[in-house]
Amino acid sequence: MFVHTRPSNPSHARLRLLTAVNARKDAGSSPTGIVGRNLARQLLGAGDRVRVLAEPGQTDDWPDGVEVVEGSITRPIEYAEVFDGVDGVFLAGAVPTTVRDALEAARNAGVRRVVVLSSHGPEYEEDHPPETWFWLAIERAAECSGMEWTHIRPSAVLGAMIEGTYPATGSDWPEMIRGDGVVREAFLDGGHYPFIHEDDLAAVAMAALRVDDHVGAVLEAVGLPISSRSRVASIARAIGRDIAAVGVAPGESRARWRRGGWPDSGIDVTLYALEEYGARLAELTAWTLDQRPAVHEIIGRPPRDVDDWVVENADLFR
Repeated sequence: MFVHTRPSNPSHARLRLLTAVNARKDAGSSPTGIVGRNLARQLLGAGDRVRVLAEPGQTDDWPDGVEVVEGSITRPIEYAEVFDGVDGVFLAGAVPTTVRDALEAARNAGVRRVVVLSSHGPEYEEDHPPETWFWLAIERAAECSGMEWTHIRPSAVLGAMIEGTYPATGSDWPEMIRGDGVVREAFLDGGHYPFIHEDDLAAVAMAALRVDDHVGAVLEAVGLPISSRSRVASIARAIGRDIAAVGVAPGESRARWRRGGWPDSGIDVTLYALEEYGARLAELTAWTLDQRPAVHEIIGRPPRDVDDWVVENADLFR
């Protein structure tokens, strides 16, 4: 079903298709709606036309000028016409069981380029049988599609807290802070997690769609590791009141997250990363800084940090 909006750019402008799915808590899943809305704004501002294939819970709040199609990239055969006239696809939320169908429909429609929103996981999946692959299966399908491709492997996205996607860390902080003003989470004393602002991730995706330099590349859209306590402190400054931070046993966080609907895969990787980034902070910080092209080189400006994000979203915690 098409939900039409008035095009904001001329009909001869290149048409980009973005896909968005409802929140997933599985390990490595990004908030496709929040990233997509930021990407749509940037593409429209650059003079492109934008079409979105969005699951029912993601059809609202797109910028004026976006053409929204209600449907799912996980069922691409039903929505093959969505690729008509499209130059490039930002493929977010695809699944291994149907990704080849999606890519075949795109290629048959004349799509030139596909940018995959992947995850950090393919490098580990290579050590396991292909039938167990998830992110690597999607990447390999794009590489064999006959279209130009780019993979984006982001760190956790700050906006995941809003959309309810991976990682689990911070997912229950708004409730805690609005309640008794105390954050309780595992590894608060030394835990760190790498985050990227959704606006920066969208800017990386825009570059991959519009610039030829990144064809055939894996872009590590990674932010620096941030300590859990510094994230709490940023929120406290933004809302102008003290927030206590109390470390708890991993089992307590696990139980709370499970009650919130988190699968063990998302919980396990969240706890592992919090501990691992804390224990290997210097090494993993150096790895982040060594990535080329760096995020700031791709987007042409310094990345936005957690303080920026918290100020923009302070009402979430009030």
